Order: sequence, then structure tokens, then C-alpha cells
Amino acid sequence: MKARSDELQVFVSVIESGSISAAAEQVGQTPSAISRTLSRLEAKLGTTLINRTTRRMDLTEEGKFFLERAKQILGQLEELEERMSLRQQTPSGRLRINAASPFMLHSIVPYVAEFRALYPDIQLELNSNDLIIDLLEQSTDVAIRIGALADSTLHARALGSSPLNILASPDYLKKHGTPKTVEALSEHSLLGFTQTETLNHWPLRHAEGDRLFIRPTVSASSGETLRQLALAGEGIVCLSHFMTHEDIRLGRLKVVLAHANSGYRQPIHAVYYRNSQLALRIQCFLDFIQQKLANYAA
Repeated sequence: MKARSDELQVFVSVIESGSISAAAEQVGQTPSAISRTLSRLEAKLGTTLINRTTRRMDLTEEGKFFLERAKQILGQLEELEERMSLRQQTPSGRLRINAASPFMLHSIVPYVAEFRALYPDIQLELNSNDLIIDLLEQSTDVAIRIGALADSTLHARALGSSPLNILASPDYLKKHGTPKTVEALSEHSLLGFTQTETLNHWPLRHAEGDRLFIRPTVSASSGETLRQLALAGEGIVCLSHFMTHEDIRLGRLKVVLAHANSGYRQPIHAVYYRNSQLALRIQCFLDFIQQKLANYAA
């Protein structure tokens, strides 16, 4: 007997979800049915794929080998189904999107309802991660990346760009005063990033160039955390327009040192692995989000 695609899906689901019970909930079966499927698959293959105890599961070497190829097979099946769907020009299927938390919260989540109304047959799966991920390992269709792309085997589509602004809350400026020169920033509380030093180079013209390296008074790994700190009046911050345009419009944050801003814009790309024509569901999403970015990336 040969392994069936539903057995491969159960095996992959168990590994990706981390447990038999979680996989059972994901695929709509009972845990006992999942266990039987795994045992049947191992019997067909004549090998042990997972060492299972009451507390944990570990892939065997054969299991690791089989997992990689099972994902490839399931991906090919999914692509075949997508191509059949393309023949009917009906975008459908699961769409896995990964983006840093600020972009997810401010540039994707607000438009989910509109996107779902336009494409009701697409099932969105939204994942946030402030670090660079492996798309294949995380089973991601498309990831949104902010800033310059490093050399990569990934394919990329430019979605636009977003300016960086120097910002502070009205309460902070009332209490500490508004800096009139770049040099005056040394007298203020500055909010910056912990992990990526390049993000602490602010686009400000000064005597030594058009980028100012700052040493943060308070650091955070997430731009959203820095935004919340700025809103709370904890200091001056440099953040992208895509995540602060509403704060600026509503007066929750004020732009400072606009006259010294060098005008640098952060590029925004969608990255993906597929070499062939993009699935229609991915094309629809990228076209949609690119239009949304164009509305406020000025």
C-alpha cells in the first residue's frame, strides 16, 4: 500500500502544531484517529517517523527526511489545485502572510474586512514576527519586509516606500520643549531599537552627513513598543509613516525637526519563493495591499 495525501497532511499537521491533540483540532478529527493514521503511515513506510512519549514527540532521522518531502508533495498538490482554480479565475485557498507586528497591525489588519468581502474564498492566516523568518520552514506564502533587502534567493515585489519621521507626543514636547536643531536632541530622551543598529540611524542632516546615529535612552525590539512609548510621552522616536500616519493626523504625535529630515524612505517589499507564476490568491493580496499603501505613503 502507498501513502495517501491525507496521511501526509496529518503527519505534517502533527509536526507543525506540536502535538496530536492540536493536529486533531486543526484537521477536525479525534486524537485517536490521528494516532491511528500515524501508525498506519509508519507501517506502510516500514519505519518510525516520530518517537512518541506521554510528554514529547521527536522526529527520527527518517521522519525529518520524510517531512521535507511530504511538504513538497503537499505543496505541489496545492499548486495543482490553485492552477485549476485559476482556470475559473476564482482566487481561493489558504493564504499565509507574515509581517512584522507594526506592519501587520497598521497596514494589514485594518483592511482585512474589505479584503475578505472582495475575496470570500481566500482563507487568511496572519503571522507576526519582528525577525527575518525562513519562508519554507514557516510554511509562509508571502512575507512583507521593511527596509533594504539583503542578497537573497527570494523573489521580491516592490510594494512602495514609506518615509521616516521624527516624532514626539504633545505632552512630551510641552514638558521638555521642542528641539529646534539636530544637536538639541542630545538634551532629550530618545527611543530606539535594541537589535538592529541601522534602525538607530535617523534621517537627519547635520554637520557630518544626512544620517544621525543615536544612542537610545530607552530601547525596544519592536517598533510598535516604541510607538506606544512615544504616545505615553516617554521620549522622541523615529518611526515609519505607515505605522504612525493616523497618530499624526489625529495629533497624538507631532513631527519634529522636519526641516532637517533628509527624506529617506523605507522600501517595502513582498518576498516569496515561487519561481513560476504567482498563485492568483497571492496576486490579489499584493495588488490590494499595494493600493492601500499608496493611499498614505506620501
